[in-house]
Amino acid sequence: MSTPLQIGFVIFPRVTQLDLTGPVQVFSSVPGAQVHLIWKRIEPVPSDSVLTLTPTTTFAECPQLDVICVPGGLGTDDLVNDEEVLAFLRRQAARAQYVTSVCTGSLVLGAAGLLRGYRAATHWTAMDFLTAFGAIPTPTRVCIDRNRITGGGVTAGIDFALTLVSLMLDRRTAEAIQLRIEYNPAPPFTSGSPDTAPAELVAMIRERIAPAQARRAEKMQQAAARLA
Repeated sequence: MSTPLQIGFVIFPRVTQLDLTGPVQVFSSVPGAQVHLIWKRIEPVPSDSVLTLTPTTTFAECPQLDVICVPGGLGTDDLVNDEEVLAFLRRQAARAQYVTSVCTGSLVLGAAGLLRGYRAATHWTAMDFLTAFGAIPTPTRVCIDRNRITGGGVTAGIDFALTLVSLMLDRRTAEAIQLRIEYNPAPPFTSGSPDTAPAELVAMIRERIAPAQARRAEKMQQAAARLA
């Protein structure tokens, strides 16, 4: 490869770290790739867990990326109305080879106007919010629509990253990375999707997140109005 692939992730307060760290682990194994963690300033960024993340570059200093990716998390509720973030995504998307997200990161791409007319995946609890941005909700692990590649919730980030490696390079490289990280999932339960989880468990989760869903709905309505 004559020039290194430039792969960048937007990080932000209350990002779900596994949305980010799964793909980062995959892309960091791509020969010659340069992976960037991007935020407004070089300062510690708290995730939604005990982990704190450190940006490697800022919006202003970030090079043109081949892949721009937005992970998800509760913090995306603020990003959808953050014009500095949305403007950065629009600038990068104009020349990026791939515009991508994991989990609710697709809502931020939508708020930036980057998913109009595109099929897109997101976390199962956020699927209904995509239509406000002109996207076509697609409940799948990895959704590919032209150069928009979006992953489902959290753990789908690894599937997303391996899929993208196979598209950018080749399947053999992706499979070698999969073997290196021993990505051989065998979940102990079948409750990882609302389609297979017990109905009472799905109902319990929906009840538990109802206040957060109400807050998210308000933020998404504001973002959709701004976009319009």
